[in-house]
Amino acid sequence: MAGRINDDDVKAVRDAVPIDAVVSEYLQLRNAGGGNLKGLCPFHDEKSPSFQVSPSKGLFHCFGCQEGGDTFAFVMKIDHLSFSETVERLAAKAGITLRYEEGGYNPGHQRGERIRLVEAHKVATQFYIDQLDSPEAEIGRKFLAERGFDQAAAAHFGVGYSPAGWDHLTRFLRGKGFSDKELILSGLSQDGRRGPIDRFRGRLMWPIRDVGGEVVGFGARKLRDDDNGPKYLNTPETPIYKKSQVLYGIDLAKKDIAKVSRAVVVEGYTDVMACHLAGVTTAIATCGTAFGGDHIKILRRLLMDNGSARVIFTFDGDAAGQKAALRAFEDDQKFAAETYIAIAPDGMDPCELRLAKGDQAVAELTEPRTPLFEFALRQIVNRYDLETPAGQAAGLDEAAPVVAKIKNLAVQHRVAVQLAGLVGILDTQFVVHRVAQLARWQRGGGGGKAPEQQRSRQRTYDTPAPSAGPAGPALNLRSPAHRTERELLKLALQRPELVSPAFDAYGIDEFTAPPYAAVRQCVQDAGGATGAPSDYLSAVREAAPNDSVRALVTELAVEAIFAKSVDEAYAGDQLVTVRLRAVDRRIRDVQGTLARLGAHGDPEQHAAVQNELWVLTQYGQSLRNNGAAAL
Repeated sequence: MAGRINDDDVKAVRDAVPIDAVVSEYLQLRNAGGGNLKGLCPFHDEKSPSFQVSPSKGLFHCFGCQEGGDTFAFVMKIDHLSFSETVERLAAKAGITLRYEEGGYNPGHQRGERIRLVEAHKVATQFYIDQLDSPEAEIGRKFLAERGFDQAAAAHFGVGYSPAGWDHLTRFLRGKGFSDKELILSGLSQDGRRGPIDRFRGRLMWPIRDVGGEVVGFGARKLRDDDNGPKYLNTPETPIYKKSQVLYGIDLAKKDIAKVSRAVVVEGYTDVMACHLAGVTTAIATCGTAFGGDHIKILRRLLMDNGSARVIFTFDGDAAGQKAALRAFEDDQKFAAETYIAIAPDGMDPCELRLAKGDQAVAELTEPRTPLFEFALRQIVNRYDLETPAGQAAGLDEAAPVVAKIKNLAVQHRVAVQLAGLVGILDTQFVVHRVAQLARWQRGGGGGKAPEQQRSRQRTYDTPAPSAGPAGPALNLRSPAHRTERELLKLALQRPELVSPAFDAYGIDEFTAPPYAAVRQCVQDAGGATGAPSDYLSAVREAAPNDSVRALVTELAVEAIFAKSVDEAYAGDQLVTVRLRAVDRRIRDVQGTLARLGAHGDPEQHAAVQNELWVLTQYGQSLRNNGAAAL
């Protein structure tokens, strides 16, 4: 084993590397007064900065999670290093040669694992860069040139080339003193029949750096038709590379992201290059995985995540790009920043756009355009026929819970008004009220399974639930409405093919008995009745928020359906009856609104309410005349 690092050398490293310079590689710091700096803590999730750094004392402390210490303690915790590894890493940055008390200079193979793996990647990066000038790499240079990247661009991003042979890099790294175990562990090599071979062969190579600027992995682009591997091959998960925790280009973009409180998220390595070369130096990309929560944590620390921060996603305009955007929107509420999406009119990515229309077009593309929530809502409501009341109701039913998740109430109200316009519902207050109700229900844990969440759900139903039954008022099976709702739910659970796809367009609020509304929610959460798989009932039961609702699902799934002939005609009658009662209830509400407006109300609002009343009346009449055909 190597000896202990000389105490004088440890002190020299501590003095040579300012704590604020080290911390600034991971998060944005701002003046906190009294000579201190502050930022969002990297060790726990927080909305306002409680993490402080004292450059004069060389210390940090978080008043939220109580983490604190000196420069060494910060690096040890954030990068999961031992003390000696931390000193060695910072010494390398400061250009200090360390001495070891019991055994003199520490030979490379005795140093910490992470340090060794990072060094292997550093050596490999230069090896790949050197290979890009070789005759064999002509195909790689041509690939770059065709996409508008010259030699200077390749050098700026450290792009290289991996030779097509079996073990060129492996033999080179062995010659530099790296063991076969280290090469396999690093992901640079993999097991072959006769020992380690190169993982990347005959490909264009992009080094992937962490926030601190160290190469921790590679992205490799396929160049030849006879390469049977994937188009892009990334480093596997290793002790230093976790794809969900790295962002390509973050080392180059972090200063400008912190400076202008803006980040541009693109989809690929060449898109990052195109953006930076076009002057959009805040561009970053994920590495072979969807943009997720860990990526958000990295950006939040750099953005300081205040109200003026902006995150712009530039996904492709195809179906895959739209899917990626919707996934990003699922995590949107983890940002305090405003999020936008920018898609080129002709669906080109930033690299293609730069080639076709130049740098200015790329810069214009990444200016905030459509808010991400608006894009996501349009994707949802456009699945429905918004020319019909049923389509509007179905679109609202799916989109309203999404809007209800917006935490800022002012923004939530504004988006709810916009949602009304998107689905074509003229009574905006109806939509706003619906969203607000859902938001209260969600805050109370309406979709969860915890006991305290169930208590919140009971409060929403106004009446305490019996201990043995589902939340809400006791069911009254003498009520025609409750009887019909029960029959419809039994059909949805036992014979889903008879009521779908119409049933899946029904709103939760079309079931007047809260326990039945809870079961309807379970069906929705389980994926709906349309195309129900073999494990459909199990999925519905698993979606239940508590044992009471789960028991009701089971009860409805086994109770006999009260019909001599359980067929489409009977199912259609139940569907129509439940929908018609919901329409009649809404007509009464709108009539009340009209009465409240009076003759001297706002003419525009008066006309809008009258129009909604006319639409509802026509729809109700159509249901009465045409039955299930009107759904």
